[in-house]
Amino acid sequence: MSAATTRSRTARTPAPDRLCAEAVDLAREAAAEVAAPGVVGEHAGVVAEGDRVVTHFFECHEPGYRGWRWAVTVTRASRAKVVTLDETVLLPGPDALLAPEWVPWSERLRPGDLGPGDLLPTEQDDLRLEPGYTGEDVPPPNSPVSEEMAELVDSEDADLVARTPSRGSIAAVAEELGLRRARVLSRYGMHVAADRWEENFGAKTPMAQAAPAPCVSCGFLMPLGGSLKQAFGVCANEFSPADGRVVSLTYGCGGHSEAAVMPKPPRPAPPVLDSVGTDAFPLRPARDSGSVPPVPPDAASEDLGHS
Repeated sequence: MSAATTRSRTARTPAPDRLCAEAVDLAREAAAEVAAPGVVGEHAGVVAEGDRVVTHFFECHEPGYRGWRWAVTVTRASRAKVVTLDETVLLPGPDALLAPEWVPWSERLRPGDLGPGDLLPTEQDDLRLEPGYTGEDVPPPNSPVSEEMAELVDSEDADLVARTPSRGSIAAVAEELGLRRARVLSRYGMHVAADRWEENFGAKTPMAQAAPAPCVSCGFLMPLGGSLKQAFGVCANEFSPADGRVVSLTYGCGGHSEAAVMPKPPRPAPPVLDSVGTDAFPLRPARDSGSVPPVPPDAASEDLGHS
């Protein structure tokens, strides 16, 4: 080992100053003055911070601060024999109990956290969204105020009258045409939504693996509009676990409309002997039957016992 290497290592890690390292009582009194009574524990070591600058560590018995240490830094001036106090702080040790790293609320939010009355703002440059209609501040290419026409006018020294429609008027026209949404899903937003739907109700789920047929051939599938209709739809089967959810066309479940069609019950044959129907019999025999003599016309009133 060369002398230069030895000097460089010594410069990086100086040895603790003797007088500062011996000032343990001064450091303990400083820690006890800041901490609560009985919180400062045993001396846990000394670290040299620089020339004539030393930090003393003491164990911390404060509840909830397991592994933390009181750090008291002392120093002395050059050629001085009196050690003075620099600062006293509570620092975590190698095995200290620390709070989790702070995460912004936008990253802590999870699906289902939004409740009634909650507002979820979206950033102006959200990658999932893009303008629903453009051209609020930029004129069309064939407009007399476009950049190309402006350069041509400048070259010909002509006067230019700006007639760019205002932001409010374009929004009114867009609403009249049915473009009421200022922002719509971007291509990135569609891909993110498609990946999420495919993960929850896609072909790789256990339900789809055991299904008799995919949703693309199910009568309960309601197709979506737009470009996503080629891959997704909405389930309308109340007995399906995906009822009211967006499902992939490759998803499936046991409630497929054509998986197990119940046969129509057969129509019974007519009975050979009808034991249910009734036969009509007359109360009096017919006049031409020949079994009894014909009754004279006036005899009909004798049945009642009067003429």
